[in-house]
Amino acid sequence: MKAAITGINGYVPEYILNNEELSRMVDTTDEWIMTRIGIKERRILKGVGAGTSDMAVEAIRGLLEKTNTKPEEIDLLICATVTPDMQFPATANIISDKLGIKNAFSFDMNAGCSGFLYALVTASKFIECGSNKKIIVVGADKMSSIVDYTDRATCPIFGDGAGAVLLEPTEENLGVLDSILAVDGVGRHHLHQKAGGSVKPPSHETIDAREHFIYQEGQPVFKWAVMKMADVSEEIMKRNNLGADDVAWLVPHQANMRIIDATACRMKLPKDKVMINIERFGNTTAGTLPLCLWEWEPKLKKGDNIIITAFGAGFTWGAIYLKWAYDPK
Repeated sequence: MKAAITGINGYVPEYILNNEELSRMVDTTDEWIMTRIGIKERRILKGVGAGTSDMAVEAIRGLLEKTNTKPEEIDLLICATVTPDMQFPATANIISDKLGIKNAFSFDMNAGCSGFLYALVTASKFIECGSNKKIIVVGADKMSSIVDYTDRATCPIFGDGAGAVLLEPTEENLGVLDSILAVDGVGRHHLHQKAGGSVKPPSHETIDAREHFIYQEGQPVFKWAVMKMADVSEEIMKRNNLGADDVAWLVPHQANMRIIDATACRMKLPKDKVMINIERFGNTTAGTLPLCLWEWEPKLKKGDNIIITAFGAGFTWGAIYLKWAYDPK
């Protein structure tokens, strides 16, 4: 029994924050951002009380409609996020309530930018062991809620968005066929949020020190990401006897255009086999991978060999080899 993606849908907010507007907020330029990161614009969720769950709900509602699936048919929902609506309950619980998903259990998964990758592998195991038949995996993040828009090193990178997939069992040789997941906790020193957890609870001091925003040391993060995304993608190809000609698509985490290029180069894949939307959406963290699949869905064919790879805070990284399960509709 394999776990196959049988539907995909995404959602991005309407508001577009482009480089021109950003350059009026912080000391940066369109040229600087495009040269170093490759992002032209990013979507930002506006509105009082609007959170990660609202974007996830929009993505999942469209997914249920596309796949003619009723909320009560879902038996598991996993939400990958680093920007939960609140510390507890889980954002997945909130999403389930808003959508009327009543016959499922649900939980959040935090693996940084690798969150959707980790969640998809986790969900596939529930399918493979026969305990679940219809699982939704959603990657959603309101990164604008933890971005410091006075920090020119990090604020151009991130955007808001959500993407969701429906996983179902299949006896065909389709779906998630192999995966590699990894972590090295030394990376926690280079990319984290300093305050807001149990070690350093919120206080006037932590707020005044701006410690509730993303803290990132760019150089070590970049070096690790280039190395690990390329290494793990190459490893999963070798493990499954796949050459560049066998791979239809690479779906890389959308963090930095140079990291994407380096990974594709290592895999010997031409750019027309690489899903890229970083220029328009930026890094939506757990949302990047499903948003790519959503945008490229009309081009995907049943049986396409796809490599999905990501790198995130932790450090976490990994790759999935899957065969696409359906033709364009």
